[in-house]
Amino acid sequence: MKANKPHKGVLKRMRVTKTGKVKHKSSNSKHLKSAKSPSRLRRLRKDRYVSTSEAIGLELLLHRRIRGREQPIASVKISPSPEESKPIKAAKLAGLKVKMAAARKK
Repeated sequence: MKANKPHKGVLKRMRVTKTGKVKHKSSNSKHLKSAKSPSRLRRLRKDRYVSTSEAIGLELLLHRRIRGREQPIASVKISPSPEESKPIKAAKLAGLKVKMAAARKK
């Protein structure tokens, strides 16, 4: 089975923070600065966060859960730890056994 690899171009240009937001450098800040006002240049120096709609597309490229700048932390689904997932798997397995037993009786 092929491994899910993150997109190298996105990895080089963006950074995922600890809370799941994606930071990137502002556009229009590399050259032709003489035509831009000092306040605009100060604004462009700051890193920006990706919007929610863009974050959805980046999830597919990075193969990990991320969130946009407007989303709360609670909106990102967290994978359960192995200790938390054991009872869930056991419950699913028990439910399947009950369904299979009912199907056999018919």
